[in-house]
Amino acid sequence: MATSVFARMPRNNYERLESGVGPAQATRKIQWKKITLGCTVLIAFVWLFSPKGELYADPAAPQPLPEDVYTTKTPPNSHHDSTTTALPKLPVLPPSSDPTSDSTPVPTSPETDPDPLKTVHCTTPYSTSSPLVQYALMIDAGSTGSRIHIYKFHNCGPTPAFEYEVFKQIRPGLSSYAGNPQAAAESLDVLLQEAERVVPETLWNCTPVAVKATAGLRFLGARESGEILEAVRAHLERRYRFAMPQRDAVVIMDGKDEGVYAWITANYLLGTIRADAPAGVSPYAVLDLGGGSTQIVFQPERGADLDDDDDDEGELQREVLLEGEHKYDLVFGGNTRVLYQHSYLGYGLMSARGSVHRLVEFMDSIRRGRVDDDDENTGRTIPNPCLARGTQKVVEIPLGNGQQKTVVMAGEDIGGFEACKRVLELVMAKDAVCELKPCSFDGVYQPSLLDAFPTGKILLLSYFYDRITPLTKSDSGTRSPLTISVISQLAKQVCAGPFSWHEHWGNDADVMGELEGRPEWCLDLSFMHALLVLGYEFGENREVELGKKIQGTELGWCLGATIGMVNGGEVRCRA
Repeated sequence: MATSVFARMPRNNYERLESGVGPAQATRKIQWKKITLGCTVLIAFVWLFSPKGELYADPAAPQPLPEDVYTTKTPPNSHHDSTTTALPKLPVLPPSSDPTSDSTPVPTSPETDPDPLKTVHCTTPYSTSSPLVQYALMIDAGSTGSRIHIYKFHNCGPTPAFEYEVFKQIRPGLSSYAGNPQAAAESLDVLLQEAERVVPETLWNCTPVAVKATAGLRFLGARESGEILEAVRAHLERRYRFAMPQRDAVVIMDGKDEGVYAWITANYLLGTIRADAPAGVSPYAVLDLGGGSTQIVFQPERGADLDDDDDDEGELQREVLLEGEHKYDLVFGGNTRVLYQHSYLGYGLMSARGSVHRLVEFMDSIRRGRVDDDDENTGRTIPNPCLARGTQKVVEIPLGNGQQKTVVMAGEDIGGFEACKRVLELVMAKDAVCELKPCSFDGVYQPSLLDAFPTGKILLLSYFYDRITPLTKSDSGTRSPLTISVISQLAKQVCAGPFSWHEHWGNDADVMGELEGRPEWCLDLSFMHALLVLGYEFGENREVELGKKIQGTELGWCLGATIGMVNGGEVRCRA
């Protein structure tokens, strides 16, 4: 788990003289008076002539940390020839900076920030060529919606240090505007207006903004996605005064970058990969489930067949992984790390829903003997084991000619976790050709997690968090690590239908409202369980943790990508 980011002041140790040892009590009293007088004189001398700042160090003040820098031997596609990017630093108070008063609270939002143009960490920047504070904007254009992350940094140290974040999201995503690129660009206005509210107007022209699209636009053809990106770029330049980075300002991000940036962000905030991380602390594996794709990134642990006396951690990890695009070399905080990463396009939650519905509809058509009769099939009700019992969902099934047909999927009395699992076994393509063994699913190479990551901690992000945490809240609102078997238990309860919902969550109006409005929640939980157990081959008793924010910061790839933009020398003020 995360460790304190602030160094603790050491406690003084006092040794006591016990009675029954040494001279008589009267003599001891005289000696004590002499000792006390001598200590008083010594303390006064030290107080008068020692540096006050060192003697009375503020235990709440951020302490300087060794520099954390990461480089990749396999640089992300979106970074071209940039191979070194600094990650966020904790504030470092240089000699020229004046620390603020102990009573000054550290802001966590614009509402608690006493002056958005300044910082409570110092009064002057570390370098005269840097501004005191720096804002940066990152728009995550996902498959189901677009989200803006508004970050504030300060330059009290040699590299920008993250202070706080403002987050806002909208629906639908840019890919929903296929054929209307200008509407896609204008859909981001709500997000950019929020940025104008948060960022002081005098800093707009030096605040970089980037738009990075993920799985949604990857599914569109090159022409349609290119038109949308160009419209977004032109709209930003024409309508807003924010600065545009010289490269990769509006792009479709490589899935590899998406996963690795999320891994870096989470483990940095958790304190597992910084230079000040305690010895023996291992990074979390990060599994991110989006709408159109899912990513897994982990640092293999030492294999049983490797020499534990070898101190080259990177070399040990390199022996665990075979060569290929899945391997990501990382130098961070003086350590070489070799990560396994893969992004599964088409295995995000929304994509999985579509795959299940298409498969169920196709199997029903075969059973009816009307596979090619689209007019006959349109509008019919189809039993679907992946919908909760007693629920229905109107679904659009895409046809090969670019058209769609509407059907009604119904859980009826067949909906259930075990029945849905059999459908998901086909969707997961576990029997796909595996050219480089071993494989996880869909024919993708992945070292066995039982061997390569047997005891490491696992962090689940995005839709994992959104679907599981509402069902696992305790009375106190706290959430503890849970085993994967809990996910299967929740899936069984949700798939059983309204009677089961009332039994387990009848006292929670919010959860009941969500369940009643989302008949596919049964499918969602069943797919998550299949992804973890059937796909990645984790055991039922393996513990996982669910994350959305750490220290008030949204988890995901955005913070890591933004730091790369700010630290990479890409900030150029707009004239």
